[in-house]
Amino acid sequence: MNRRHFLAALTASALATAIPPASAQGSYPAQLIKWVVPYPAGGGTDNLARTLAESMRATLGQQIIIDNRPGAATNIGAEYVVNAKPDGYTVMSADNGVLAFNEHLFRKLAFSPEKDFSYIGAIGKFPLVLVVNPAFPATDFKTFMERVRAEPGKVDYASVGNGSPHHLAMELFQSRTGVRLTHVPYRGAAPAMQDVMGGQVPVMFLDLASGASIIKAGKVRPLAIGSQTRSPLLPDVPTLAELGVPDAEVFAFQGMLGPAGLPAPVVARLNQELNAALGNPAVLKRFAEFGFEPLPGTPEEFRTLARAESARWGEVIRANKISLD
Repeated sequence: MNRRHFLAALTASALATAIPPASAQGSYPAQLIKWVVPYPAGGGTDNLARTLAESMRATLGQQIIIDNRPGAATNIGAEYVVNAKPDGYTVMSADNGVLAFNEHLFRKLAFSPEKDFSYIGAIGKFPLVLVVNPAFPATDFKTFMERVRAEPGKVDYASVGNGSPHHLAMELFQSRTGVRLTHVPYRGAAPAMQDVMGGQVPVMFLDLASGASIIKAGKVRPLAIGSQTRSPLLPDVPTLAELGVPDAEVFAFQGMLGPAGLPAPVVARLNQELNAALGNPAVLKRFAEFGFEPLPGTPEEFRTLARAESARWGEVIRANKISLD
């Protein structure tokens, strides 16, 4: 072999070593991805997951199916994902319950939100809105407070389940205002909203992702919103802070998790595709329709948000002696 041929062979060998073969690049995903939602179909979390999955399918090149696994304050879905193979083919939507509430609500939890998941990325957040059935004798926040103060414990409120953001938002509201209502938990947003619209239970904190359409249709009456500023979707609805309720920001956040041990390239690919979907104009239009604020970012930023919310809500849960076991 002459010198020229030797150098050519050496260069080819170096390039082969430095650059993985095409079959090794972009090999993920090579099959269908299961996206676990720890709530029933039809609620806000389910709607968000389906919207994002539809956008991500095209760029990932694989089908994404939604697998609804409700129950046990989101623990059923979370435990399923914790025990899944860490290969990137099982992910989940995680909210305040999985990441901020349950480690304080349960004495024994089958997973650690800090150690047993791979954080992929935040999806976003949406404020909770205090709503009443239109027949409830309160036309605004002031008359609502007068009514519930006059009948402590006699006015029921709905939530989408024990330990849900909707439940704990009302517990925080009660602790900040001194009013007392009686909790009626449901299994998901759809049945809770149905009974509030029907008047069986007159009050609830409702997330905009689930309830924007029924608020716009006048099927429930919004009294206050739990965000720092008024929502463009409900510009006439005052914030709790405006109404004199201090330190009562209440929102539900969403993010994507996988089981602990996901390979870094898989996390990076999923984070990239999730952030791309969060910038998709069609997705943004859909999110704007129900007042959802997207939060694209890194896995570490998502972890930081989740741990901060865990610390904040842990104080509320302990102060109110709330437990689910």
